Amino acid sequence: MPRPLSDQTIALVKATVPALEAHGLAITRRMYERMFQNEAIRDLFNQSHHGETGSQPKALAGAVLAYARNIDNLGVLAGAVERIAQKHVGLNILAEHYPFVAEALLGAIQDVLGEAATPQILAAWGEAYWFLADLLIGREKEIYEANAAAEGGWTGWRDFVLREKIVESGIITSFVLEPVDGKKVLAHRPGQYLTFWLEIPGRAPVKRNYSISSAPGTARYRISVKREPHGVASNWLHDVVQPGAVLKVAAPAGEFFLPGQPERPVVLLSGGVGQTPMLSMLHAVAGMPGSAPVQFIHGTQSGETHALGAEARALAAASAGRVSVTTFYECPRAGDRQGVDYDVEGRIGVEWLRDNTPVGEAEYYLCGPREFLRVFAEGLVALGVPAARIRYEFFGPADELLAA
Repeated sequence: MPRPLSDQTIALVKATVPALEAHGLAITRRMYERMFQNEAIRDLFNQSHHGETGSQPKALAGAVLAYARNIDNLGVLAGAVERIAQKHVGLNILAEHYPFVAEALLGAIQDVLGEAATPQILAAWGEAYWFLADLLIGREKEIYEANAAAEGGWTGWRDFVLREKIVESGIITSFVLEPVDGKKVLAHRPGQYLTFWLEIPGRAPVKRNYSISSAPGTARYRISVKREPHGVASNWLHDVVQPGAVLKVAAPAGEFFLPGQPERPVVLLSGGVGQTPMLSMLHAVAGMPGSAPVQFIHGTQSGETHALGAEARALAAASAGRVSVTTFYECPRAGDRQGVDYDVEGRIGVEWLRDNTPVGEAEYYLCGPREFLRVFAEGLVALGVPAARIRYEFFGPADELLAA
């Protein structure tokens, strides 16, 4: 455990909150500019969240501001710390990488704030950074060691061969992967993801996270990937990569998962490709005789975009009534059959959840775009669901100090 922050450091960091509110985004943009001058460090990062979309500097600016505001009450950030540690393990970020971030962050603060970044302010932020860094380094070490010791586990990048490529819908394709060495793989927790190091010709290495959509096991993994209109990695996977290709993969990671056998009713709520971790959860609970009831609720545009629906329905049919599946099509096609391909026309609504799910006792797992999560996380709280019974995962840049 790192040494507690000094009172002086806490006071000085909190005093920088107004400056971070005004200049935080400029600081994080400058930080990445400085850090990416080192190609080895640049290649650790998911560049789609940086140069291609610019979304990660915004997420990081928010994270730095939250850290400063809560520097005297860091317990509220415990969940964020675990999420960051899991992301870092997926990216194989190590203790020796942290000094590069410290140098870039403190240099960016000085570059942007100028004379306002006094030696005392920089010293306080240096202490604050290393306090958090030491927490992350310690937690990441625990995860690396656990992965190395587990059956089928590994650290670093492991070669996997693509055994099957399955078109699931007009926009989603599944990829079934087995380790080249023929040994077992780590049984993932349902809901976790794999991180890939993709070597796309003509580009620097590309890092991407894809949720595992298959049941936990020790032989293979399956990911189900949505083709994004301008997605470098997703289009390459869909159009170029074929069975027999070898991909570099890190061990399963992520703090969003179904823990053990549910004791409460579970509602798995997803939008679009957000169903992929939910399907892994569905596989897990379908194989648990005597588990609490589970509702799998999914929304998509139509049969053109609906993937893996037959698989979900088959799991429900084999569950002796413990699992139910409800599918919403926002814009059904003429050939989409209500009661067969989908159940409800339109979008999932908070009112529908109020009337059709056990709001007073269920645990809710949400996955989808940011706006989808905002609507349902806020809506469920408004219905009286305690925040502790609402868990969620979104696809996009994480709010982390050494970010994906």
